[in-house]
Amino acid sequence: MNPLALELNSVLEGTVAGRLLSGLGRRIYFPRGIIAQSAEAKARAFTANATIGMAYSGGRPLIMSAIAAELPGLSPEETVAYAPTAGIEKARQAWKEQLLLKNPSIKAEHLSLPIVVPGITAGISYTADLFLDPSQTIIASDPCWDNYGLIFRDRREANFTTVGFFNGGPGLDLKAIEKTMKHGAESEPLRIILNFPNNPSGYSPTRKEEDALVGMILEIAESGRDALVLCDDAYFGLFYEEDIIQESIFGRLVNLHERVLAVKLDGPTKEDYTWGFRMAFVTLGSKGLEQGHCDALIKKYMGIIRSSVSCANTPAQNLMLKTMADKRSSVEKEKFFRLLKGRYQAVKQFIISHPGHSVLSPLPFNSGYFMSFRCNGVDAETLRRALLDRGIGAVALGEDYLRVTFAAIEEKDIPGVYETIYETASKSAPA
Repeated sequence: MNPLALELNSVLEGTVAGRLLSGLGRRIYFPRGIIAQSAEAKARAFTANATIGMAYSGGRPLIMSAIAAELPGLSPEETVAYAPTAGIEKARQAWKEQLLLKNPSIKAEHLSLPIVVPGITAGISYTADLFLDPSQTIIASDPCWDNYGLIFRDRREANFTTVGFFNGGPGLDLKAIEKTMKHGAESEPLRIILNFPNNPSGYSPTRKEEDALVGMILEIAESGRDALVLCDDAYFGLFYEEDIIQESIFGRLVNLHERVLAVKLDGPTKEDYTWGFRMAFVTLGSKGLEQGHCDALIKKYMGIIRSSVSCANTPAQNLMLKTMADKRSSVEKEKFFRLLKGRYQAVKQFIISHPGHSVLSPLPFNSGYFMSFRCNGVDAETLRRALLDRGIGAVALGEDYLRVTFAAIEEKDIPGVYETIYETASKSAPA
């Protein structure tokens, strides 16, 4: 094993993060190669910096006129230069400041500096690389985002276990979740990914449900088991009801117990409506982590990033910084939130006024972009194809669930779209 990996492992020894590392997580390190030497030269090479593979003229990176003309608000350094492996420092600091503002329950002393990754998908995948070995178990909701299975089961060859989060009631099936958590922690550490607002259901826990979830994780930690909790917060902030949590559950987990390692995966993708930027953040926290531990974990992530994509998108990070500093942004975000909330309320009103459909049972929803139906007596894929014939696109998740992205439908069109969905579902069911 590389001495640099051994050095990082020794720093993490005795911590929950050190115990949870996968085989790859133990082997990975950030090399003192071109990137590290270039960073050192940037600070000290005042005569000439001949390290990084970039071309300069007059002290600035060369840039094509067509690119410069399309991005006039960015300098060549902000547009075409390589970003540091863990991300632009100013972007990382700014995101951490915003994270603490949005989640005041988080205690910063047990928190890493966010790491920039090329999208939340990459952040989840990198975290799986570091903390999940083949045949180890990780738990997700049923239904869940279909990419989880691709990442955890197919890519990492883990035991990908799902638990029905909804059982016909108005909220989470806490008994089923607790049973699955305890079973998952019987012979190995608990590993679970929590996604709120949930994709595809569009559900976020009430405050009482969050208390229950946190209590389950605490009980497992107090029993002597380690716990890895991934918090997929892709749709953070889009909370449409007063009784649901307004912060990430990550805030409750960071200072919960020395045996709990929480990983927050978020970014401007949905929060700031920048879907194609392909940039996100990974932030780690645990009551048992000190700054040196966090720095070692960041270097582990940097090794994963360096060995895959090298670094995240430079202009996206700088555009995000400019957006965060622009006075128009908060006003526009509030406007967009009201627009999406109006669409949510239109769907909610339709569901309330059309109870007891013979085929479609709506799952609880109160946040995010989506809502989903459980399909009773009709295959979801069959229904999806029938809806396409009526000019409506929706997503079939397995045989049982149909996801509808109400965020993509104009509010005035929602009643007609849902009328067609209900009518088509009724006709698709066998007689």
